[in-house]
Amino acid sequence: MVAFLLVLVVVLAVLGGVHWYVWRRLVRDVTVAGGLPRRLGTVAVVALPLFSLAALTSSRAGAPFWFQQVVAWPGFLWLALLLYVTLALVVGEAVRPVLRARLERRAKAAAPASAPAPEPVPVSVPDSVPDAVTTASPAEAAPPAAEAPVDVSRRLFVSRVVGGSAAAVALGTVGYGAYGVLRGPRVKRVTVPLAKLSRAAHGYRIAVVSDIHLGPILGRAHSQRIVDAINSTQPDLIAIVGDLVDGTVENLGPAAEPLARLRARHGSFFVTGNHEYFSGADAWVDHVRELGLRPLRNERVEIAAGFDLAGVDDVAGESEGQGPDFGRALGDRDRARAAVLLAHQPIVIHDAVRNGVDLQLSGHTHGGQLWPGNYLAELANPTVAGLEQYGDTQLYVSRGAGAWGPPVRVGAPSDITIVELASKQA
Repeated sequence: MVAFLLVLVVVLAVLGGVHWYVWRRLVRDVTVAGGLPRRLGTVAVVALPLFSLAALTSSRAGAPFWFQQVVAWPGFLWLALLLYVTLALVVGEAVRPVLRARLERRAKAAAPASAPAPEPVPVSVPDSVPDAVTTASPAEAAPPAAEAPVDVSRRLFVSRVVGGSAAAVALGTVGYGAYGVLRGPRVKRVTVPLAKLSRAAHGYRIAVVSDIHLGPILGRAHSQRIVDAINSTQPDLIAIVGDLVDGTVENLGPAAEPLARLRARHGSFFVTGNHEYFSGADAWVDHVRELGLRPLRNERVEIAAGFDLAGVDDVAGESEGQGPDFGRALGDRDRARAAVLLAHQPIVIHDAVRNGVDLQLSGHTHGGQLWPGNYLAELANPTVAGLEQYGDTQLYVSRGAGAWGPPVRVGAPSDITIVELASKQA
């Protein structure tokens, strides 16, 4: 508990510092004190993080679903905007002195050409001082012009250029990233050769989809787009490898209904992800079964084409006594047959290797979702996206079809993958 509180304090301190920095650069430095723009900007920088906090906590706090939907859009989008406007402003810090120095050079170069020649200024002198000089230089006649207003104007101009550019870059990045998510995932194709795959299974196509993340933002229309995209490929088998939802069956059951229209020759299969355990895993397992999907909970089925398909519960289920059990899923199978494992998180790849799995299909990472999040994802996962080899086992990690938190992806486009199995005997 003490460690958690310390981490919480550090996180809140960092977020507070970032918000102060953004307020300073985008509000204080570009507006006039006391003006309406500064007041509105200050209110926004205070209110938006409150929406973010509400968006992050409302579901687990049991808030009404309509409230979750109200706070989700501004709250989650602000988190993405905060990331990219902060990165852009940090880059802008290097631009500020360069731009200011250039403006100063231009001002100095223009000053001699524009300044008129100084005129003598007549002055009155007492009669008793006949030899006094009757004219005075401009310097003697008037105090020098103050440079402060010019400096203030120049600083304001530089702040507005840098701040406006940072805001435009952040808005453009987040807008394009949101469009990519709301448009729906693209279909990609990967061929995976398996040494033990029978010749009869050569060319077998598995539609792999993960991290759909139905929730307050991504709803029924999102799942319908995914169903249409999968069905258009006419796969032999469909594998949903976890993180289908962010919410309860009561709230999101209607959003998941299009999944009942998934079509594949050998059916649709489902394994739990960590977010199912935040949302009532047992209830969702029962619900997807009602929709026509077959959950694989530490179990295996023999596919008629000539390979074994196994699925394990997510490691997040260990807190509820429902974690992965490779002995149940793979313990008594014929190892002469190829085995394909559905497991939400890539981190179980080493267990898959020990149990003679030929191919593991996973998700979870989102490919990082928001650059530079991919570098953080690399620290926690053996593979962030794509196909890699571990011993005699291949691991394919999908970037996922949805998004968690901000409905935004940058540098990690969403996907549905058609994995085509290839037999080396063909």
